[in-house]
Amino acid sequence: MLKSDKRINIIIYIFLGILAFFMIFPFLWMVLSSFKPSWEIFQMNIFPQSPTFDNYSYVLEYSNMGRWFLNSLIVAGASTLSVLFFDSLIGYVLAKFEFPGKKLIFALIMSTLMIPTEMLVIPWYVMVDNFGWADSYWSIMFPGMITGFGIFLLKQFITTVPNDLLDAARIDGVTEFGIYWKIVLPLVKPALATLAIFNFIGNWNAFLWPLIVTSSSSLYTMPVGLAFFSSENVTQWEIVMTGATISTIPLIIFFLIFQKQIIKGIARSGIKG
Repeated sequence: MLKSDKRINIIIYIFLGILAFFMIFPFLWMVLSSFKPSWEIFQMNIFPQSPTFDNYSYVLEYSNMGRWFLNSLIVAGASTLSVLFFDSLIGYVLAKFEFPGKKLIFALIMSTLMIPTEMLVIPWYVMVDNFGWADSYWSIMFPGMITGFGIFLLKQFITTVPNDLLDAARIDGVTEFGIYWKIVLPLVKPALATLAIFNFIGNWNAFLWPLIVTSSSSLYTMPVGLAFFSSENVTQWEIVMTGATISTIPLIIFFLIFQKQIIKGIARSGIKG
């Protein structure tokens, strides 16, 4: 019986290993191709025969990659901080307070998850134009500064925080904001980390909305800037691969740092509220 279980496990690991290889291979090919010279890019060699850093030198010298990188970092970072604060605050109110219309408000927030982003582009653009935010950081950031998914996720986690703990803090004279900041937030760190990663990656990879609201190349985010740069170097695939590799580095680092929190947050996000 034990031998049979071991064989099944071995088969499962082999199957998962094959799936993982096919998932990782395109990314691996992209990274390795960024080190290939132009004459080697269409050869069937997986690993570069004459590795070179000239592609990276070219990208950094002849593109505005540094500025695009900074823009994406500002937009993704600011949006993530905003989402963590406002979503957790709203989630705390919905989880721990009773007031008229609470269920209706939560239902309306959840209904926003069913609206495709493409349907919101025109209303967003009209708002941006009326506020005078066109072609600015505010125009890129504002649609993602509060999210329905974040409110739902944090409400589910905050619901599990014992009410007796909060009541004890109130008896000790702690303000409601103090309870939220000093007690609730530290207890829902896995959810905050998970939301931070999902939101950062989503804003970093966003393409359609930044493309619509930015006209100055100095305000392009990485996906938008990389798209224009790729169109200018469409026959230089080694350069395109290099730009794509550079744009993924922050996401890989971000994920490696917080991968434990991601797993923990996803595992607990199904807790009944």
